[in-house]
Amino acid sequence: MALDFTAIDFETANGFRGSPCSVGLSKVRGGVIVEEASWLMRPPENHDHFEYHNTRIHGIRAEDVAGAPRFGELFPEIGAFIGGDILAAHNAAFDLGVIRSGLEVSGLPGPSYEYVCTVMLSRRCYSLVSNSLPYAAEEAGVPLVNHHDAAEDARACAGILVDIARRNNANSIAELYLSLGVAIPRQPAFRPGDGLSKQTVAALAAIGGGREAVAGRPGVGTGVSLGRAWGNWPEEGANPVPNPAAEPGHPLFGQTVVFTGELAMARPEAKQRAAEMGARPESRVTGRTTVLVVGDGFVAGDLRNGRLTGKAKRVLELHSRGQQIEVLSEGEFLQMVGGR
Repeated sequence: MALDFTAIDFETANGFRGSPCSVGLSKVRGGVIVEEASWLMRPPENHDHFEYHNTRIHGIRAEDVAGAPRFGELFPEIGAFIGGDILAAHNAAFDLGVIRSGLEVSGLPGPSYEYVCTVMLSRRCYSLVSNSLPYAAEEAGVPLVNHHDAAEDARACAGILVDIARRNNANSIAELYLSLGVAIPRQPAFRPGDGLSKQTVAALAAIGGGREAVAGRPGVGTGVSLGRAWGNWPEEGANPVPNPAAEPGHPLFGQTVVFTGELAMARPEAKQRAAEMGARPESRVTGRTTVLVVGDGFVAGDLRNGRLTGKAKRVLELHSRGQQIEVLSEGEFLQMVGGR
């Protein structure tokens, strides 16, 4: 097996992608992990505050990275470890976005990377009610003891990709993608002065103009409230049309998405963000539904302990009947759409 790549996973200090505080990497040669590396780091200056929600997930605090180099200072070592490899990540849009935004706010250029997303591959090759990393790792036979430890998550991602390649009788990533009929995506190189990514623009606006500037960031429809709706049921709002210019390789592209539970954002804004990524938002779980996003602090483990909304129970029922449908937490959805 000539399956060569590097798996990567970042943890961030706050809701901005460009605030990495930890990274884990696993280098694979011939379908076997041959080298690993991980670092703690300080996020780029002005983006280095630690939010409670993030620390609660990964356990990293500001004092844990106080003496560490900043991301921009450390990236030459990270880049040297990756070399010319294809990158693999579980929800690659997030991890590639961390590299781009982190370098943009550091005033540094970024290299071009070919990459693969094991969320997308898991959807195509497994039949799981949740394609979150713990579920996909379990399906691949990869132990994941300490989820959100960057080194362990990168190792699990590597194991998932190796398992999927074996199931498809693919001896390389090129063969795997050829068998699936899709092209390997690429994040282009960039230099300071090039157009900034949407997430970086939003973060810089937040520093310069406060909450109002973030509310007016590109990609958020005008007139959409950022607050929660009053009343017993969230306001659904209209179902926007999918963006025809969205990236076909995005995990939400072509999906039919329904939202349930109390989200941290207004339901209409969540629908708008999904539509921008090429998804079709709907208001009810039906035979067309392929993704259900659950609020109320839901995590994938709740599928096993029974803490479910009515819509989530309906999804489990449809999945048990063979419908290809999965459940995302709001956090996983936000990682996909670049939200806070």
